[in-house]
Amino acid sequence: MSVFIFLADFVKLSGLLLASSFAWYLGYIFAAHVPQESLSTSIAYLQDIGKKPMLKAPLPKRQKCDHWSPCSPGSYAYRVLSGGGKEKLAKICFEDELLISEEKGNVGRGINIAIVNYETGKLTSANFFDMWEGDHSEEMVAFIESAPQGSLLFMVTHDDGSTRLKSNAKKLVEALGSKEIQNMKFRSSWVFIAAKGFKLPDDIEREKINHSDSKKNRYNGWPAEIQIEGCIPRNLM
Repeated sequence: MSVFIFLADFVKLSGLLLASSFAWYLGYIFAAHVPQESLSTSIAYLQDIGKKPMLKAPLPKRQKCDHWSPCSPGSYAYRVLSGGGKEKLAKICFEDELLISEEKGNVGRGINIAIVNYETGKLTSANFFDMWEGDHSEEMVAFIESAPQGSLLFMVTHDDGSTRLKSNAKKLVEALGSKEIQNMKFRSSWVFIAAKGFKLPDDIEREKINHSDSKKNRYNGWPAEIQIEGCIPRNLM
């Protein structure tokens, strides 16, 4: 029995050696008959394939105020971002211009407000009102009342905007259309836009609030920042 096994293994080994020798001989014949120049060209072509740059999809075009999609030509773009913790300050962007921001140096603790001329789209005035120290609630009332008819008002909190906010200031903002100003709490993140002398469409995002909650806060003692953005038609007046 062992003799048969030995013969079978010998036949397999012989066949493997014969096949290897035949493959080597064919390779030798092929190399001998193919011009060296053709081989070099083929190798260089394969190397070039690896060097060719990969085609990449073009980066999406940046939109005004970093919107995902553009507003129509007959609209104003806006984006209002509340503060987050101590380090991330509030921002108000209108038509790709920062009206209130850390970069402009005009953002502060409390309620930040920017007033924009609706017809021209230009900033009329901007200010912030500290609601933690001092008595600035009446100053905020006077500032809002000073906004001319035909104005857009953008309001956003950084840190605390409620501790020293008086009831008459809340009623004034409520009269402009706010549904959350009466619900403001210590360090609530709040954003709001309003119009004076005309009505904003019902389908645009106008207000959002996020209350401080020790179990859910993103930052130590502060809730996550919130934002609203959208497009305001230019033909409302």
